[in-house]
Amino acid sequence: MKIECTRKDFAEALALAGSATSVRTALPILQTVLLEAKESALRILGADGDMWAERRIIAHVEEDGSACVQYGLLNQIVSALPDGQIQFDHEGTTLTLRQGKSEWKLLALPSDDFPEPAVVSGTAHLSLSMGELRESVDGVSYAVADDNSRPVLTGVLFTYDGNILTLVATDTKRLAVVRLDKEGLGSQVTAIVPEKALKAIRSMPISDDETVTVKFDENQLGVDSGTAMVVSQLLAGSYPNWQRVVPEDFTRSWTVDRSELIDNVKRAMILARDNANRVRFSGSGDAVTISSRSEDKGEAKELVPVVSKNGDIEIAFNGKYVLDALQSLKGDGIRAELTEPARPALFYSVEKEKSQYCVIMPMALG
Repeated sequence: MKIECTRKDFAEALALAGSATSVRTALPILQTVLLEAKESALRILGADGDMWAERRIIAHVEEDGSACVQYGLLNQIVSALPDGQIQFDHEGTTLTLRQGKSEWKLLALPSDDFPEPAVVSGTAHLSLSMGELRESVDGVSYAVADDNSRPVLTGVLFTYDGNILTLVATDTKRLAVVRLDKEGLGSQVTAIVPEKALKAIRSMPISDDETVTVKFDENQLGVDSGTAMVVSQLLAGSYPNWQRVVPEDFTRSWTVDRSELIDNVKRAMILARDNANRVRFSGSGDAVTISSRSEDKGEAKELVPVVSKNGDIEIAFNGKYVLDALQSLKGDGIRAELTEPARPALFYSVEKEKSQYCVIMPMALG
């Protein structure tokens, strides 16, 4: 294999393929990316056994061939090189990378051992603009669990009934929901998509105004843009009945400027980090006092004006969870609907109403 391509194109392709590689595996081949040169294209493919991500770029191919190279090392080298042309020359167990006077000789593994992606026939599908998909995924991904003890919570629930596409994520301490009210997106779908796959899909080289089609089989999904592809196993199991967590009514509400509230909570978090991120919200009349404390460093108080409806209440939340929700929600105005200090609160954008919202469980006032 002898090829030449631009460093920029290769780095972008390597990033997508690398999103599917595994660093926690006993199989060395899954720590590598497959480089395959054929005709006038270079294919870069990464896999972890459950997910595959590939990108094809234009290259000058002097000699066809393929090789597998450790992703982490290759990424470090390519990231450190300046823009310009780079050359690859594979012979035996060595892949030589050159640019100008720089030369690297890397161990190459046989490409025959690299697992090829599964074929997704697409018994069901969803088609929407890439911008809509990215915005919807961003609206819930912050609430995905990072605890593998409940694997289904490490993904996002997709459901489409022919009229409304709903995305849900929860780590049991907070719940994020996005609803896209739109007919004609495709088939009825219920699937739990791993967060890792969603990160790869949203980073695919597809502009926001282009339509992307996500194909679903019983156990897997696939997205193919022609020059890039992501295939992933779906998460098995039953997603919890998340609707039970969403408050059906409320007795109090605060409506507040989003950017001002973000600034206030950020400042309160300086001390809250020493106290399990606990931030108190104390409503009184047309203002809410936001406070935090550290046993070793002191106390902080912030005052933010609100439009209140029976909003005299004191409640505590994990400040990080509040910030994650506020930064995900769009629009200038945020409304918090509450009942009592020990019951969950619902946060949503006034402009978008409840097409996107976050339910946050309160903390003990401490």
